[in-house]
Amino acid sequence: MSMVLVDANVLIDIFTDDPQWRAWSEEQLLIAAVTDELAINPIIYAELAPAYRTQATLDRALRDLDLKRLSLPYEAGFIAAQAFMAYRRSDGIKRSPLPDFYIGAHAQVDGLRLLTRDTVRYQTYFPKVTLIAP
Repeated sequence: MSMVLVDANVLIDIFTDDPQWRAWSEEQLLIAAVTDELAINPIIYAELAPAYRTQATLDRALRDLDLKRLSLPYEAGFIAAQAFMAYRRSDGIKRSPLPDFYIGAHAQVDGLRLLTRDTVRYQTYFPKVTLIAP
């Protein structure tokens, strides 16, 4: 069984009942769950945390999704920093923080597919990562 790393934006769409993206995010999550194991890492967990008053409440929200909790590989830290520096040197708006690059690097290092709506950043800086995206 292969594994899919689920980006926070997909989970936020579902948890907040986003009118534009919930249906797509929920459908893609269900499709992936049929053939793949679903996972998050500590950065994705941290991106979800501000929406919850307690850790227990967040954990309850995630429990029904049967998401495996993965550790972050150190190798991904180096790759994330290199991608982030390339991003900072490029032209355009600089709104993406370093942790967002760690998600792509984690997917690349561990050979995970990534379920996300953030296609541009991941295609640009992590072209080896297979995306499940709109």
